[in-house]
Amino acid sequence: MKLLVIGSGAREHALCRSLSLDPDVTALHCAPGNAGIAEVAELHQVDALDGKAVAALATKLGADLVVVGPEAPLVAGVADAVREAGIPAFGPSKEAAQLEGSKAFAKEVMAAAGVPTARSYVCTTPEEVDEALDAFGTPYVVKDDGLAAGKGVVVTGDLEKATAHANACDRVVIEEFLDGPEVSLFAITDGTTVVPLQPAQDFKRALDGDEGPNTGGMGAYSPLPWAETDLVEEVMNTVLQPTVDELRRRGTPFSGLLYAGLAITSRGVRVIEFNARFGDPETQVVLARLKTPLAGVLLAAAQGTLADFPDLRWSEDAAVTVVIASHNYPATPRTGDPIEGLDEVAAQDAPYAYVLHAGTRREGDAIVSAGGRVLSVTASGTDLARARERAYAAVDRIRLDGSHHRTDIAAKAAAGS
Repeated sequence: MKLLVIGSGAREHALCRSLSLDPDVTALHCAPGNAGIAEVAELHQVDALDGKAVAALATKLGADLVVVGPEAPLVAGVADAVREAGIPAFGPSKEAAQLEGSKAFAKEVMAAAGVPTARSYVCTTPEEVDEALDAFGTPYVVKDDGLAAGKGVVVTGDLEKATAHANACDRVVIEEFLDGPEVSLFAITDGTTVVPLQPAQDFKRALDGDEGPNTGGMGAYSPLPWAETDLVEEVMNTVLQPTVDELRRRGTPFSGLLYAGLAITSRGVRVIEFNARFGDPETQVVLARLKTPLAGVLLAAAQGTLADFPDLRWSEDAAVTVVIASHNYPATPRTGDPIEGLDEVAAQDAPYAYVLHAGTRREGDAIVSAGGRVLSVTASGTDLARARERAYAAVDRIRLDGSHHRTDIAAKAAAGS
């Protein structure tokens, strides 16, 4: 099977790493990729937002499946263009991807499907913003209606900050604050059958103790030892299947990866948001635990045959990923700094720990930073404590001037608190 993966982040590196280990994959390509992905896949230059260009590349390569990683190409309709070229694509249509592309659309679908979520208002004027903020009170939750690369949400007790963020957006969703721990649950679907993956938890704040600004995610872990044993079944029955059924009823079936961001509140499970693709950094730990070869299940989703696919198999081991971010991330990150220590991790920590590249590029013989989140150091172990130990041992070998990372990823869960 020949595969083409679209994207250039740690999520795509995690996907490519898993696909490269799949015995059914005979050729693996990625566009545009990064310095780490180049070690497991052949890289190609393409505008990831140009559906025709992606379809042309897939046709030229003789790809049997195209996996669209990031949300922006999905919302731009890249998966549609690939399918129109006669090639199976893993990823929803442009219309179905609006589940992530528009918070207001997602709320509308949830209401129709009876999916539990936060009460909310859609606002387009300063007057509507003021009324909504006043109605819900503090802490204020303000979400840009469109794509914002994981940084369009402000949760704050500062009314001025909430108002400023809302008024800087063309359209916002203002909603009630949901208490309780957050969980990420992915599901692979062909538009009818839904196959849940293992839950994970990520860490969105930049600093230890959940302090500092929101980021795209500073780390993650799986499994969740504190979660109820029936959590996945409950989310399947109340969130994932009803949402897929509603989108199919509307004539816009969702095929690909449906990501439910959840809050386990005092009143039960509530949906915070939907995404239309694998999440980053949760993908890193979920795929680290998946024993079933990845290509087959992605192809089954793309071809509408998930109902016939065998049950997924999972490792009992735990996985932890720690993000190393560049200087000044998430504000204006510095790029171009050399990264050292990657060979040391490969020599001393494999196979239990490895480095997934996010924002990197090669300059001659050197690998340098090329984005805000630079690396995802991922490790497995018999439990979370052992996985943490291995992940942070590998992190300590890496040298990137001015970089920062959180030191408390999965710490509370590993300690049983």
